[in-house]
Amino acid sequence: MLSALRRTATTGAFRHVAVPARTQALRFSAVRFVSTRYTTDHEWVAFDSNTNIGTVGITDYAQKALGDVVFVELPAHGSEIAQGDSIGAVESVKAASDIYAPVSGIIDEINETLADQPGLLNKAPQGDGWLCKVKLSDPAEFEALLNADAYKAHCEGA
Repeated sequence: MLSALRRTATTGAFRHVAVPARTQALRFSAVRFVSTRYTTDHEWVAFDSNTNIGTVGITDYAQKALGDVVFVELPAHGSEIAQGDSIGAVESVKAASDIYAPVSGIIDEINETLADQPGLLNKAPQGDGWLCKVKLSDPAEFEALLNADAYKAHCEGA
């Protein structure tokens, strides 16, 4: 291919051949530190230290204990919550259970998909079945929650 271009260039068919200049791409890697902690009431928080946002949900242990979830009541966007407050409820074919705020802060987002698909709590309680996102007012509350090993020990002792 290059020899064909050279021949064409020498015969005058092309006066200028544009060759893309080599550019050096700068690569930036954004390091995100997300850590998950748990409560003894079977809620979890995945905290993103870059944004100060914690994603809140119920654990797999909780969804199994509840059974098939049929309704989810969530807090209002923008509402201020305190650690330990009831911020909503989950109703299943077996029972209804309050959701307690694992951390204090302001509700930044709610998972509106749960209104139409409450079963997401059963299918992916620590994935697409998250409940709300909270802008933490005191990240130290998050640090005081149970790590995965402590939560596992709590569940095994229950």
